[in-house]
Amino acid sequence: MAVVHPELVTGREDGFARAPWTVTPGSTIRGQASCNLTDRILEVPLGPDETSRVVRAHELMHARVSPHLREHEGPLEDLAARALECAEELRINTLVARLGFDVALLRDGSERNGATRLAEADDWPEALCFLMAVLGTGAEKEYLAGIRKVRPSWLPALRAVRKRALAMMTGFTTSSLGATRLNGEQVPSGYFDVTVSLARILTQTMSARVPSTPDELRQFRRSLEPGGRRPPSGRFAPLRFDETIAMSVRPRGAGLRRSRPHSAGVVMRYPSRLLTDELRRAFAQRVSVHGGIVIIDQSGSMDLEEEQLRSLLRTAPDALVVGYSHRPGDRGQVPNVWILADRGAVATSFPTGNVGNGVDGPVLAWALAKRRADEPVVWVTDGQVTDSHDHPDGQLTKECAQLVRSARVRLVRTLDQAEGALRRSRSMKRSNPAEFGRLGRELAHDAA
Repeated sequence: MAVVHPELVTGREDGFARAPWTVTPGSTIRGQASCNLTDRILEVPLGPDETSRVVRAHELMHARVSPHLREHEGPLEDLAARALECAEELRINTLVARLGFDVALLRDGSERNGATRLAEADDWPEALCFLMAVLGTGAEKEYLAGIRKVRPSWLPALRAVRKRALAMMTGFTTSSLGATRLNGEQVPSGYFDVTVSLARILTQTMSARVPSTPDELRQFRRSLEPGGRRPPSGRFAPLRFDETIAMSVRPRGAGLRRSRPHSAGVVMRYPSRLLTDELRRAFAQRVSVHGGIVIIDQSGSMDLEEEQLRSLLRTAPDALVVGYSHRPGDRGQVPNVWILADRGAVATSFPTGNVGNGVDGPVLAWALAKRRADEPVVWVTDGQVTDSHDHPDGQLTKECAQLVRSARVRLVRTLDQAEGALRRSRSMKRSNPAEFGRLGRELAHDAA
């Protein structure tokens, strides 16, 4: 039986102090060996065979270079935990192999069947991540064979990720791969430069749509390169409301009525119009605005001004007004929808948006569920509908067009037009679909 002394593993530069460890018997079966740096518990097989020796080397390498404090992962909250875990497995296996250990012994024969089960479950994110855990051990051949049995369409994308990951490992020296000196983010530099960089690629790829055409595959491959744009996800992001916005209650009726010029009436409020207006609209006519829903696309392409938004909220405070914009690729940390006015209460501050759309369909559905009777619903939009990675998507555009048509949503391009759209009667002419990009073309196609 082997004797293991993790206390003898030294040389770290990230403040990991020497202290006693607890060693418990493990196994060479996948998942039955581990290294807990926080509690200093090492679970490893203690047999004299070569496979046990390689597994011990793998776990001791974790003890030598993997982060030991949660604080070291603080700046990494936007990354998938599974992506970080499997990217770290590849880094550790690469280091162990460079020390001369036969990492092919780390495969346990379960890889092919495991891949088949993942493919049958349509679990693309886990299939992608687990590939990293077996990469470099020789088990990827059996693993990809298991994927091919059920979902051969996944293979080109998986091979592209495999190629990129191996190229990244090759690009680092052994000392850089295993460096533990803390960087400016207070993260061990080897972990940050290698594991985190790969985990960023994996995180965005986990939520991507698997490419199915040559053009999509080329776009997917470009997304894996440094500075590459995220590949399309083909789905909307879930709504995350901003709960921090303070609301100011306005007395009911305030701002609900206003006057506009008219050619007849009892009060001549605009006498100068007798000379300047060919219709001589010198009289004042009261106009009431009650209720309604306004949905505002606040993505970067809309270029909305805060004063226009304030003006809308002054003139329609009894409406439900909601703004939205999603940060491309965000996994739920950043709010992407916010209430700006809620039936008499008005926001005291206004988010400026998060660059992308990303939630057009979900916010439309949410707003329509809040509709009272047949009150008007107005959508301030340029007609661009995008997925959670901010890529235009035909199917998602079609979903939004169906909601617009079935619920008779009124489309406007500017905040200035929203107030008039709230007031106009249903018999008035609708906006020209040609003004609303892909959404407008889809509406025009439905109407044809």
